[in-house]
Amino acid sequence: MKFSIFSIARNAMSYHENWQAHWRNPEPKSEYEVIIIGGGGHGLATAYYLAKECGVRSIAVLERNRIGGGNSCRNTTIVRSNYLWDEAANLFEKSMQLWEGLSQDINYNVMFSQRGVLNLCHTLQDMRDAARRVNANRLNGIDALLLDAQQVKALEPLIDISPSARYPIVGATFQPRGGNARHDGVAWGFARAADSRGVDIIQNCEVTGIRIENGMVIGVDTSRGFIKGKKVGMVAAGHSGVVAAMAGLRLPVESHPLQALVSEPLKPCINTVVMSNAVHGYISQSDKGDLVIGAGIDQYCGYGQRGSYNVIEGTLSPIVELFPSLSRVRMNRQWGGIVDVTPDACPIVGTTPVKNLFINCGWGTGGFKATPGSGWVFAHTIAKGEPHPLAAPFALDRHISGALIDEHGASAVAH
Repeated sequence: MKFSIFSIARNAMSYHENWQAHWRNPEPKSEYEVIIIGGGGHGLATAYYLAKECGVRSIAVLERNRIGGGNSCRNTTIVRSNYLWDEAANLFEKSMQLWEGLSQDINYNVMFSQRGVLNLCHTLQDMRDAARRVNANRLNGIDALLLDAQQVKALEPLIDISPSARYPIVGATFQPRGGNARHDGVAWGFARAADSRGVDIIQNCEVTGIRIENGMVIGVDTSRGFIKGKKVGMVAAGHSGVVAAMAGLRLPVESHPLQALVSEPLKPCINTVVMSNAVHGYISQSDKGDLVIGAGIDQYCGYGQRGSYNVIEGTLSPIVELFPSLSRVRMNRQWGGIVDVTPDACPIVGTTPVKNLFINCGWGTGGFKATPGSGWVFAHTIAKGEPHPLAAPFALDRHISGALIDEHGASAVAH
């Protein structure tokens, strides 16, 4: 089924009661050419590009819960590509290019809004670092601007740029092509598109073990029985360490809760995505009018998908300092996602010591923006059996060789 104005008009005649399901709910087959562990945005994107770009015809995506129940819908939907180092910038720019045509590609409106992303500077050193990053972005063909305080104020009239402000604003970097998208729409759109190309999406199917014989993966044990697979891709986000341990691998990742919240709906008042590394808070406004506000990761490791008062209070305090007029806005709901963080704040994408077992993890707080790009390079990696050139610098063994790509403080807030 293809969405169009004609399909909407046709279904209006039956009061929209005859739309078909977005994707099938099949029973798992005994064997697949490729098994993807994890039905989040990255896993679904991988399956879609495997089918579309690489011609793989027998693919299963195994999701222990339901599509859209994990990190793919527990984030703040920011999309940008203004990373400092070449390796990260090239990968995220590829993702940005895919975002710009994604709705047409998968025939599903992911509500990608290129409203721009501001990274605030509060000190002269912030401005020096920002100038370096803007120059690096331009050398990599990425749109980037360096703004002064008055230009920031022109974009965001509600922001406080007075010299007496608790967090004085000296300037900002700005990526006009950045913005945000609808998180559940991305998950559902990729699921629908993958299913239309024959991918089996198996929900409520938890992987309990990975079978290996003679150093080669042969399949996975699940809550619905053993499923044989010639190749297996692990794309389990915050639970990557748990899944990898089933194959005897200890990953250099830590899993942390990452909290966010949304406010009651308001009339349009925030025009861009505003981020501040100094206060580690960020804010944007959804199409429904909610203010979407996020914090940094919790300092402890854990798997709790819930918010906490101290983190929310610590995030809202600086947001109110930046936007005093929002002080009386009421919070609607809060939540937590689980992020897997590597020592250099960059992902792990590529092969593993186990033949035909592949890994895609460690995206930390930047996973949502990478969704199409991550799936695109990982699909090519699985199909070819070797890392895609864009993903090659993010190999697992860089943590042994020391060839790290340190993006921790290089590109402001990591989200």
